[in-house]
Amino acid sequence: MTSPDVAPAPPLTFVIFGATGDLTRRLLIPTLINMTHNGLVGEDLHVLGIGIEPGNVEMLLERLDAFLKTSGDIEDQERKAAWQSLRKRISYISGDFTQNAVYKSIADYLSHAPSANAAFYFAVPPSFFGDIAEKLSENGLTDETTGAFRRIAIEKPFGHDLASAQALNARLLNHAEESQIYRIDHFLGKETVQNIMTTRFANMMIEALWNNNYIDHVQITAAELVDVGLRGKFYDATGALRDMVPNHLFQLLAMVAMEPPNSFDAESIRNEKAKVLKALRHYSREEATQNGVRGAYAAGPLAGRDLPAYTETADIAPDSDTETFVALKLLVDTWRWAGVPFYLRTGKAMKTRDTEVVITFRQVPFAQFPRHDSRPQLPPNRLIIQVQPDEGLDMEISIKSPGLVLKTAPISLDFRYADRFDIGKQTGYESLFYELFVGDQTLFQRADGIEAGWAAVQPFLDLWAEGGKPDPYAPGSMGPACADELIGRDGRIWHQPGDKPGRKTV
Repeated sequence: MTSPDVAPAPPLTFVIFGATGDLTRRLLIPTLINMTHNGLVGEDLHVLGIGIEPGNVEMLLERLDAFLKTSGDIEDQERKAAWQSLRKRISYISGDFTQNAVYKSIADYLSHAPSANAAFYFAVPPSFFGDIAEKLSENGLTDETTGAFRRIAIEKPFGHDLASAQALNARLLNHAEESQIYRIDHFLGKETVQNIMTTRFANMMIEALWNNNYIDHVQITAAELVDVGLRGKFYDATGALRDMVPNHLFQLLAMVAMEPPNSFDAESIRNEKAKVLKALRHYSREEATQNGVRGAYAAGPLAGRDLPAYTETADIAPDSDTETFVALKLLVDTWRWAGVPFYLRTGKAMKTRDTEVVITFRQVPFAQFPRHDSRPQLPPNRLIIQVQPDEGLDMEISIKSPGLVLKTAPISLDFRYADRFDIGKQTGYESLFYELFVGDQTLFQRADGIEAGWAAVQPFLDLWAEGGKPDPYAPGSMGPACADELIGRDGRIWHQPGDKPGRKTV
């Protein structure tokens, strides 16, 4: 990940609200360890944890030590040394996020810190986002008039519908500038997602075909093997659509469908992505009925255990109509993409963990090869962008089979990052944190893009709020039958994860 051309981030204090929480120990601290190990941050990075839980820094460090010993994040000596270096620069303040006392303590800490630069990370429930931003502003902690930077990083979910997203944006922008707000979507930290732009814009043979003249349709899948587990209370109020579509899946869609930016600075890229999201067709109620389906997993075996039905899970209402699976057919109303459907699906307790983008090209107009089997025509070419796991690219083409008879065969030309590059043990947050620290907003969402995404899914939210139950599907499947029917009405089928022509699926 590191490069001799990448300078370490500038000195700063990284203030983490929610320092004793799960996100901090699972992702934020391991990311900082990796960045320390890779030279992306130096000893002038200081971490100030803020938590509601009583205690001091020794309490926080003991918990982090205990977690890291079993997580594998410091299993080698170099990362262990990086953690020992980082932990010396961690401090902790206990207090109520909604009270001024905490912010006065933060201000006092920063006044004595080696650098006045600060980035505030909201690793807290969304209900605190507006309150924390307001208190930071009221206590002068977002003020940049002294020349020091002050930045706010916010995890999703960013609102739960269009109205709430607009209200949160308005509240944040009342207390900080857009240039200070970094809305994080961790999918954008993945190498393969960032590589979509390079794959397109650095390769004429691909970009020249990247339009409705040659592309038949696009599929974006984010399948999760895990079930809801212990997150029932959060998930029952959220559901698969809110949890995944307006953020993760729409960011992938925007990267695929954006126009070439006039430069690769942050605003040029974010402008093009926002244009895509604003061009998503807004369906009427009747159109939403035809172009969206949802499901909830039933009871059954999953990964060697008996999984209870979603409605039988702890903290889930027995009569819940929340979906654990959603599939949508969307249209991008631009010249480039007119008539090309984008099929999106995501769900829990599915067959496998798989996030991929599948670009299916149009059939060749005429193929005069003799037929030697029951296939009616040559299979279409496909470009498969594998986001996770096993990040890479596959290009599916047809070739001649060896032998004296002219016979075609589909094969897959594949590339895996791990085969070519030493990507090491990364969390996916390293590039996001680095760009937060250096002030590059390329990989972060902007207010208008957030709101455009919610506007596109609002018709489905309104429709499902009227009532009805999600269709059941078996754990370990790829979702309910209605999802196959959705894409089948157009004469298409879903790509099966791991299905590569010419190769055995392991």
